[in-house]
Amino acid sequence: MLNWDDPIAAFSNKSAPIPQAATQQEAVTSIPPIGAEIDAEIKADYIEEDTQKIIHKQDNTASLKPINPEDKRVITGETDVNQLAPFKYPWAWDYFLNANKNHWTPLDISMAQDVHDYNHKLTIEERHVYENVLAYLTTSDVLAMRNIGLAVMEKMRAPELQIYQARQVYEEALHTWTYQHCIESLGLDQSEIYNRYRVVPQIHAKIKMANNRIASILRADIDLTNKDEQQNFIQAYAFFAGVFEGCWFYNGFTPIFALQRRGLMKGTSEQLQYIMRDEVLHASFGIRVVNQICKEENITIDPEAMRIMWDEAEAVEIDYANYILKDQILGYSAEEHMEQFRFIANRRARKLHITEPFPGAENVLPWLDEQANMRKEKNFFETRVTEYQTGGALNWD
Repeated sequence: MLNWDDPIAAFSNKSAPIPQAATQQEAVTSIPPIGAEIDAEIKADYIEEDTQKIIHKQDNTASLKPINPEDKRVITGETDVNQLAPFKYPWAWDYFLNANKNHWTPLDISMAQDVHDYNHKLTIEERHVYENVLAYLTTSDVLAMRNIGLAVMEKMRAPELQIYQARQVYEEALHTWTYQHCIESLGLDQSEIYNRYRVVPQIHAKIKMANNRIASILRADIDLTNKDEQQNFIQAYAFFAGVFEGCWFYNGFTPIFALQRRGLMKGTSEQLQYIMRDEVLHASFGIRVVNQICKEENITIDPEAMRIMWDEAEAVEIDYANYILKDQILGYSAEEHMEQFRFIANRRARKLHITEPFPGAENVLPWLDEQANMRKEKNFFETRVTEYQTGGALNWD
């Protein structure tokens, strides 16, 4: 079974061209005139002097000291970000290697049965759930892609961290493709589905909270040597990893999985199972980075700020759950959705080394953790086997 607490344990600027080293011919053309003619001997002296400057500059470059991995730091390090090894954070490289084992595309999974189920088997209430879950996820993964690529990755000062996050950016784009593939396969109105986050208040509230939480760290000029900015950065990253990906994404797939448990929308559910594997790694990695920053910079996450974060996240999730499940569907309810949210929130809080926000919350959906394992077989002629060689090699223990 998947260990959810530690899932991997067992730019060109055309206006400012780069100056090139002067060649000997360029050095000649730069010699100041001496009267009407330049003595050949003087010219040779200039060339020799300029050449020696070039050689001296090259020698200085070659004499830079080797990288000491102990000098690396997550956000305040001054080592060369272009030199990957030696690692200081070998666990970040392990995340990258493990993420590549879960490689897939939405085209690998048949959606034919889902088309039939959607048109002939789903109730009106179940269609409402399915469509609005997709409407939320489509926008959320674009937001996640932008956050990692524009707000977080460029702040990292160790390349092994950036490399995993580069993979994460790709995966968020892949997830967006997956939702689009589901929408296209079912012939849904793309404009209507994609605009729901703008016109449905309960979906918009979650996106708005996420935008508000990460907006302040999108600035390229943020000074992460400043303690206040450090606290702001880790709070934003803790929200992104612990709530946005760790709870909202993870818990956000469950309404579709509830349909799968009744034999419905199995293609979509299988797509979401692959996405879920990615998201568990994203959340785990982000939380570990936050903890590493706290350790290196001697920071304690503000408990009051975290309490506000959890309360705000719970409030918008309640409204969202009550909207998508305003009419209960067989095998799943808004109450179960919210209790599971609180249970998972406690799990993320423990990994962040902060107080559990919802003491006593119960695991009312014990089958949910199983969704990431996909240890199953299929008839080869029915559809593509889901147990890829790479997926089967994932080390979740």
